[in-house]
Amino acid sequence: MYNDENNLYHYTYRKDGSETTQTRPTVDEQLHSYQASQSEYRQPVQDMQPVKKERRGVKLVALALVCALVGGAAGAGITAAVGAGRNNAAINVSGRPATQVTVNTVTGKKLMTDAEVYAANVNSVVSINVTGSSGTNIFGQQVETASAGSGFILTQDGYIVTNNHVVSGANTVKVTLYNGDTYDAAIIGTDKDYDIAVIKVEAQDLQPVTLGSSDSLNVGDRVLAVGNPLGELTFSMSGGMVSSVNRAINVDGTPFNMIQTDASINPGNSGGPLFNSYGEVVGIVSAKYSSYSSEAVEGLGFAIPINDVISMIEDIMTNGYVTNKAYLGATIGTLSASMAQQYRYSITEGAFIYSVDEDGAAAKAGLKMGDVITKIDNTAISSLEDLTAAKKGYSAGDTATLTVYREGQTITVELTWGAQPKQDTTTSATQDQSGSNNYYSSDDMQDLFDYFFGQYGGRRGSGTTA
Repeated sequence: MYNDENNLYHYTYRKDGSETTQTRPTVDEQLHSYQASQSEYRQPVQDMQPVKKERRGVKLVALALVCALVGGAAGAGITAAVGAGRNNAAINVSGRPATQVTVNTVTGKKLMTDAEVYAANVNSVVSINVTGSSGTNIFGQQVETASAGSGFILTQDGYIVTNNHVVSGANTVKVTLYNGDTYDAAIIGTDKDYDIAVIKVEAQDLQPVTLGSSDSLNVGDRVLAVGNPLGELTFSMSGGMVSSVNRAINVDGTPFNMIQTDASINPGNSGGPLFNSYGEVVGIVSAKYSSYSSEAVEGLGFAIPINDVISMIEDIMTNGYVTNKAYLGATIGTLSASMAQQYRYSITEGAFIYSVDEDGAAAKAGLKMGDVITKIDNTAISSLEDLTAAKKGYSAGDTATLTVYREGQTITVELTWGAQPKQDTTTSATQDQSGSNNYYSSDDMQDLFDYFFGQYGGRRGSGTTA
């Protein structure tokens, strides 16, 4: 320590406080002292005590040393605190290895995880890409269209199941497997009423699916759909539950019995398989309601129950079409209120017969143009769609009692269902495969004109009965 009396510095390094004085150091001596203090940076000064508490002033070099010591200690403390905070914010990373998925053989006895169902079946699912034509443009050139869907392998030698609407009107059909192999496919046969189709590729040793029973499904059961949503997200899987069984819906005027599920189903999924938790195919994904009235909805997907169509699929594989499908042999439409008023019918609902095929089932049963079918056995018929749905419960050769409105009276006739004839793609594109359609030729319309204005003309005061 020091005092400024006589401008002298006084230091002590003794415990007893005795002082040793010296004259004011020269500039060189001060510099040497400063350099020495820097070489001993952060070394504590031992037992330095002031001579007198009331003395003022501190040697500048000592003050700098003290500030450096204090600043260094504070800096070290801040660094330690920051370092400690960084250690407390460490990110935890799990060391768990990836789960190994076992590829099982589907036997219907082993309950599988979703990942196991996918691994067991992804090589049996196919992506389908279709090109077709939508007529000609203003220059007379053919306009080609492209669409995509899904399907699943049914046999090792290349039979594949999909939806009718996936391949309807196709010029070319290409099938891609999970491993990337691509094949040209031929359409073996289709059925519009059930929205099923069978196509075939020339390949061997493919991996087929295992079919389960859709009749064993319960609401709440887990189901999985694998397919080609949007035509780009190939071999995607979505999952959900069975929301309803035996759900009756109407798709483009055709009634269907469906499995309803909340599994995500989008355009491109059509024709793909619906699996249960045992890895078995229980349905063919067929439709999705994306809107209801003006409201957008989600979680409504549908699949055709496999039990409803498997015998037809086998029939198509063998014969190219469904040979035992019930067939009426008549051109039919829906009776409207305006038609009933025009023709002075006392009923306003039913399946109206526009014409009957010669030697067909309807003709053999005595049905004729102008008749209105109002009931098949105990099922009420109010439209063409009702008749189409009811007909699905019969096969060729089965018999049914039809309730018919004719000339103001109600009669019953016994009908033996005929067999659906094979139709080419141009016919099936315009005519309902039940033998009923909403397209009428000029001959049909002339027959109707003659029928109503000839038979009923006298009653209406517009002519005489021939």
